[in-house]
Amino acid sequence: MKLAISGKGGVGKTTLAALLAQVYADQGRDVLAVDADPAPCLAGALGFPDDLRAQLHPISEMDELIEERTGAKPGTVGGFFTLNPRVDDLPERFSVTHRGVRLLEMGAVDLGGSGCICPESAMLKTLFTHLLFRDDEVLILDMYAGVEHLGRATVDFVDALIIVVEPTRRSLGTAVQIKKLAHDIGLTRLWLVGNKVRNEDEADFLQSETPGIPLLGLLPADLGVQEADRLGTAVYDHVPALRQAAEEIAKQLEGQL
Repeated sequence: MKLAISGKGGVGKTTLAALLAQVYADQGRDVLAVDADPAPCLAGALGFPDDLRAQLHPISEMDELIEERTGAKPGTVGGFFTLNPRVDDLPERFSVTHRGVRLLEMGAVDLGGSGCICPESAMLKTLFTHLLFRDDEVLILDMYAGVEHLGRATVDFVDALIIVVEPTRRSLGTAVQIKKLAHDIGLTRLWLVGNKVRNEDEADFLQSETPGIPLLGLLPADLGVQEADRLGTAVYDHVPALRQAAEEIAKQLEGQL
C-alpha cells in the first residue's frame, strides 16, 4: 500500500501521517514513512527520541552523497551528471526505526518533469521512484504543503492520495486544485480526511461540501496535539480520540482499496 498525504499548509498532514504509520506498525506491518517536507517534523509527531532524531538528515541536503552518486556538485545547472544514480541502499542507510516505523527524511527540491534539472532533483526523483517499487508493505509519504508536487507528477504511482482538509471553504478550495492536478496525471484514487473538526455542524459541512471526493473519515479538534508536541511525545499515544479515529480511517481505507 502506497499512500501520499497532501493538503494546504497547516491542516494536519503530518499528524495524519504519524497516526496512520503507527496504526499500521501496531498491526505488525512493515512501515516506511517518508518526510518530504523542506522542514521535516514527522519524527516529532511520531515521538522519536532525541538520539534517533539526531541521526536523521534530509537526503536533499547531503551534498557529498549527491555528488558521489550523480557526478556533479549540488547547486550546479547544466553540464553532465547521472540522471539515474544508485539509490537502492539509501532507505536502509539513512532511515531510523522507532516502535516499528522506519522513517526517512527526503527534504524538498523540484522533483523534475519540468523546472529544475540538477543533481539534487535527479537524486530525489530516482529515490522517489525506487520507494514506490520497494517491497515495504506500507509506504506513507508526508508531502510538503500545496500542490506543486502533483504538477511535477511525483505521486502518479501511489495507491491513494489522501487530502487533509479543515472544515473551511478555503481548505476545500485547495482540495479542488489538488483534485484537478491529480486527474491531470491520471491519479483518480483520492479521498478526503477532515481534521480539527469541533462539532456536528462542521462534520456536516464537510459531508455536504466535499468537491466530489469521498470523505474517508474525520479527526476531532483536540488541544492535546499541541501539548504532545510540547512534551515531545507521539500524538498517537497522547490523544486517544485521534488514535481511535485513525484506526477507523485505516479500516475504511483498507476496504476501499
